[in-house]
Amino acid sequence: MKAKRYKIIAIDGPSSSGKGTVAKLVANKLGFSYLDSGAIYRSLGLLSIRQNIKSTDIVALLAIVKQMCLTFKDSKVYLDKEDITKQIRSEAVGMVASSLGRDKLIREALLEFQHKFADLDDLVTDGRDMASVIFPNADLKVFLTASVEERAKRRYNQLQQLTKSGTMEAILDDILTRDKQDSERVYAPLKLTDSYKLLDSTHLTTGECAAQIVSWYNERAR
Repeated sequence: MKAKRYKIIAIDGPSSSGKGTVAKLVANKLGFSYLDSGAIYRSLGLLSIRQNIKSTDIVALLAIVKQMCLTFKDSKVYLDKEDITKQIRSEAVGMVASSLGRDKLIREALLEFQHKFADLDDLVTDGRDMASVIFPNADLKVFLTASVEERAKRRYNQLQQLTKSGTMEAILDDILTRDKQDSERVYAPLKLTDSYKLLDSTHLTTGECAAQIVSWYNERAR
């Protein structure tokens, strides 16, 4: 018997464009599972910090990937049974994760890690290369973006709720640095192509963004 092919909605875009929140809303509306690819890289970054492993020690990092056990439940991220949701959202972990994402071997190892989720259920996923590399045959590809100023504002508000750290100036610089890293990396750079539906969320609520994506998906499904 031929294995069932589950439906996939892939949402890519730059840092702090609202991908995660919107993806979760879309998943809830459609009854799909949600895969947070950014949390996977951040979890690896957190483990590398905890174990004092440098981003250049690829052998040690690949060993961590093989042992890493992540689950996503009720908008939380669990490493084994530990809730690491808040810890992986720190700026320090984010910068390490962005650095790790530039390495081809690490991305290839995590590609297989992410593919396993698509064998379990219909899926909404977000990241930098979900549609371009991880799930190139996704049923719907969305590029979600917003102005740099709006993204910095959103990130600042998020950090205030989680850790109450960071200034607007520092966060804006951090986002610009990540944009440069993500768009200029040699392997799987963040890039808008004709295969995406472009959605600018600068003046939209997360609910409006989710509704638009659901509408696009329903159009494709029909």
